[in-house]
Amino acid sequence: MLISKYSAPDFDPYGDKKPEEPDALWPAPTAAGPLQARLALPGSKSITNRELVLAALADAPSLLRAPLHSRDSANMIAALRALGTRIEERDGAGRFGPDLLVTPGELTGSTTIDCGQAGTVMRFVPPVAALALGPTTFDADDSARGRPMGGIVAALHALGVDIDDDGRGGLPFTVHGTGRVIGGAIEIDASASSQFVSALLLSAARFDEGLRLTHVGDRLPSLPHIEMTIDALARRGVTVQSPRIGEWVVERGSIGGRDVDIEPDLSNAAPFLAAALVTGGSVTVTGWPDATTQVGADLAGILPAFGATVERAEGDLTVRGGDGIRGVDLDLTTGGELAPTVAALAALADSPSTITGIGHIRHHETDRLAALATEIRALGGEVDELDDGLRITPRPLHGGVWHSYEDHRMSTSGALIGLAVPGIQIENVEATHKTLPQFTELWQSMVGHAAVSHARLATT
Repeated sequence: MLISKYSAPDFDPYGDKKPEEPDALWPAPTAAGPLQARLALPGSKSITNRELVLAALADAPSLLRAPLHSRDSANMIAALRALGTRIEERDGAGRFGPDLLVTPGELTGSTTIDCGQAGTVMRFVPPVAALALGPTTFDADDSARGRPMGGIVAALHALGVDIDDDGRGGLPFTVHGTGRVIGGAIEIDASASSQFVSALLLSAARFDEGLRLTHVGDRLPSLPHIEMTIDALARRGVTVQSPRIGEWVVERGSIGGRDVDIEPDLSNAAPFLAAALVTGGSVTVTGWPDATTQVGADLAGILPAFGATVERAEGDLTVRGGDGIRGVDLDLTTGGELAPTVAALAALADSPSTITGIGHIRHHETDRLAALATEIRALGGEVDELDDGLRITPRPLHGGVWHSYEDHRMSTSGALIGLAVPGIQIENVEATHKTLPQFTELWQSMVGHAAVSHARLATT
């Protein structure tokens, strides 16, 4: 395998935005023994934001039960409200926040949308804005402005939508909506993100001529997320045909309103379940769906490769660790968002690991390959960056500051290493608010009596 050019020792995933070391760092709790934990998790971000978009485009109101309430979902709600959708909170049975009643309205632009760091907002909402009447300007956090957007900008141009982006092919840009999109046949390179495909499929039924979309790039990462979009559309009466791999056809038609029960976020379950391996204990996540399109379901097959035992019973998924963590050779093409957790486990394993198929995660909230390599090396680990992955050779790790790069999954992977390595301090653990605002509370509750504070470790 070729070593990536990004493995140069002076590469800085923060670019010129690396923060000064903050005064307050979150001390990741260290486990004193095997964990024995059982927990529930909030709703899936991927499902919540897809259902919000579909509900805004539907022909009748929708009730979203147990949706995720996080920074990403708040950005999506604000975006859709700005375009004319009424979204109201309703009391529900969920412990993590209210249900949402979404009432579609006439789509109107003449507004500005702050995408924050949410890839689903910056990619899913521009096609909706094209269906609105008036200009809609999109922008994002400084750290998110560089995320790939060329696929969506080019696709909307091909569909006849007027976009003012000064030729950047990225944020910020303005969509000049006319109230309609003609649609038809277009080609797109979605190699950088499957969200380009999902974004167009979500709105396609509202296009005058529907959509025939063909992917022309070398690879298409995260196919399960496209399947998630297709499944959500089907449940609202929209059929997506796929004559061949990489081609999708959506006929013009209505999108039905419906009540939706949002599944818990299975990708957010990754560090919690992996904690059973790190501590040799047992962790159970409740409400695990029998069938799902979430890539987090792959954990049931991934964690046993590291030496775990996985059991399903009555809606629970339980992971039990053994005497250690085995190294793995793993292709994560379909589940790149699980890579930070997998890399953390590999850094704590008893033999080398090679994780491939994840070159596309260089374009997530940060360059995750470079960020993971940088942080593991800073703790004493050995990591080689490959063109499409990481080769990790375990070495004794020591405490230190683990930088988040404003990336929620970087924060959680550092916390996972902290279970086994005393003295890990997470910079900007609040990055987890993007998809799991309750992370630190749930993590500390899981560790419970098995946690040892760094202060106590220093005196023993």
